[in-house]
Amino acid sequence: MGKTESGTYEGFSAEERAAMKDHAKEQKTAARRSSRADKAAEAEQDVLAKIAEMKDTDRVLAERVHAVVTASAPTLAPKLWYGMPAYALDGKIVCFFQSAEKFKARYATLGFSDQANLDEGTMWPAGFALTEVTPEVEERIGALVKRAVS
Repeated sequence: MGKTESGTYEGFSAEERAAMKDHAKEQKTAARRSSRADKAAEAEQDVLAKIAEMKDTDRVLAERVHAVVTASAPTLAPKLWYGMPAYALDGKIVCFFQSAEKFKARYATLGFSDQANLDEGTMWPAGFALTEVTPEVEERIGALVKRAVS
């Protein structure tokens, strides 16, 4: 959330406001869909369409992440979450992709929610910077996603 140099609260950034609007739209769209199968199929189409809209690097990263997540953990259901591709188990987000461009960041991010079973002692990573998805990165993502749903 934005703060001024003096440390006072400035409100949500334009990117944060846009993400909240995306989330509200996603909730309305999901509520209008009829059957559970229709919802799942249409939600995946929404994710694929959102990925297709992304600019070059983000699109390539998101395509690879989507392929690895869906292959590694078929129990996860793709859906949009705050305008970004996400993957849910029983309706709860387990992991998500954030494009660098949308949030004006230096790198894209693969994040995991508190629903992910990644606990390791008293501290563990829940977000990973992505600049390239190599075969080694695909293997690591696959292992993390499998562990997250175990």
